[in-house]
Amino acid sequence: MLSKVLSSATLGIDAYIVEVEVDIASGLPSLSTVGLAEGAVRESKDRVKAAVKNAGYDFPVDRITVNLAPADRRKEGSGFDLPMAVGILAATGTVKGDMLDHFAISGELALDGRIKSVRGVLPMAIEARTRGLKGVLVPKENVPEAAVVKGIHVYGAENLIQVVEFLNGNGSIPRVEGGTLDVASAPPEHMVDFNEVKGQEQAKRALEVAAAGGHNVIMVGPPGSGKTMLAKRIPTVLPALSFDESLECSKIYSVMGLMPQGAGLVNIRPYRSPHHTISDAGLIGGGVVPKPGEVSLAHHGVLFLDELPEFKKNVLEVLRQPLEDGVVTIARASSSITYPARFMLVAAMNPCPCGYLGDPKHGCTCSSQAINRYQNRISGPLFDRIDIQVHVPAVQYKDLSADTAGDPSSAIQERVERARKLQLERFNGIPIFSNAQMTSRLIQRFCKLDTEGRTLLERAMEHLGLSARGYARILKIARTIADLQEAEAISAVHVSEAIQYRSLDRRRG
Repeated sequence: MLSKVLSSATLGIDAYIVEVEVDIASGLPSLSTVGLAEGAVRESKDRVKAAVKNAGYDFPVDRITVNLAPADRRKEGSGFDLPMAVGILAATGTVKGDMLDHFAISGELALDGRIKSVRGVLPMAIEARTRGLKGVLVPKENVPEAAVVKGIHVYGAENLIQVVEFLNGNGSIPRVEGGTLDVASAPPEHMVDFNEVKGQEQAKRALEVAAAGGHNVIMVGPPGSGKTMLAKRIPTVLPALSFDESLECSKIYSVMGLMPQGAGLVNIRPYRSPHHTISDAGLIGGGVVPKPGEVSLAHHGVLFLDELPEFKKNVLEVLRQPLEDGVVTIARASSSITYPARFMLVAAMNPCPCGYLGDPKHGCTCSSQAINRYQNRISGPLFDRIDIQVHVPAVQYKDLSADTAGDPSSAIQERVERARKLQLERFNGIPIFSNAQMTSRLIQRFCKLDTEGRTLLERAMEHLGLSARGYARILKIARTIADLQEAEAISAVHVSEAIQYRSLDRRRG
């Protein structure tokens, strides 16, 4: 007997339909899986056999062959358990095959027949709709993910018996119409706020500018000055995720199995802070079976790299492509996979190995050679891709003990959102969303200076020894500062503030 069940697998963050073909022939009892199945898929035969028996169905004592087509693509994950079990029961006549061509099925089986949640349900539902299928049959825990997709029926099953009865028309599974479930709930309240940060007014202003224009930023200061505290509060002032942005983030988190419990969409901007011991594959993605890395998990959010010089040099250098292109391409002999990776890079570092270079209250114990080695761990090309450089000094007692609080995150976010709205209107019809993404041609078009501004920038170029890339960064930052003030033209005041955010160029020069 031969049967066919539709399921799915992921390539990158997108899914493709997999035909699970089951053939039962006379011969010695065995169950073999073909079609480039990885470890978890090959192990599924033991789970499937136990689940079918413990659910009360007869498991065929014959030679069973399961083919996962297309056979030239690697399949991994535990989501093929349920379609394999259904296929075997359909091949023996226990399950009628009338409905199998209309559903994509995915789920991991427990040994007692319960169905457990799996990865990649959201991309699967999108592909099922694209292929014109009636619906998807998934674990009950994954229903919120699949229900995001409009125009498709979503069935959440709890166990194998329920699935068999449903496919035979003898039972029902609760149905959810895609797009009708309230999965895009309001983002949860942040646990931190900018008004908790004492002092550091210049740093807070720099981060507001960075958030308004989507600029990468590096903070330099001694230990305990609040660099990490500031970085953790940046997501609280970024604009809320749009539905399309949320969907892109959710696909990445669905593929990685990191979707929040009971959530259909990622509804808060990601914040990722990997340790400096991370590998290059962990940061940008990769592996034997390629998976997204931290830069993709930070898509449309913040990637915070604390103690930047402590990261391995080869790890930092792989950041160049995502910072420039907003994507990561992982090449393998058989295929090439592209993951989205458009994030705001926020980095922090000490000014020297001991951390107290330039601190008025602590003497620096580092030699000039040690300081140069430490600072030169960050290459010039990577450093040039960071728009804003801000010094974060130690906080004074009078600031720590002050009763007054700065602007709350909600007030800063309102200003940021107004600036972002101006940028969206400016770039209407152009595939960019913030000032930081402007090309040289767009800079010439939207960042024109008056005579006073040009004179000021010319003097800064001469005194700081700025590169052409540094010149472009200043113009982008000045455009963002003008947007925060809702000014149409860039004035010398905006240029002057932007120049302050390139304070490290002189030191590196």
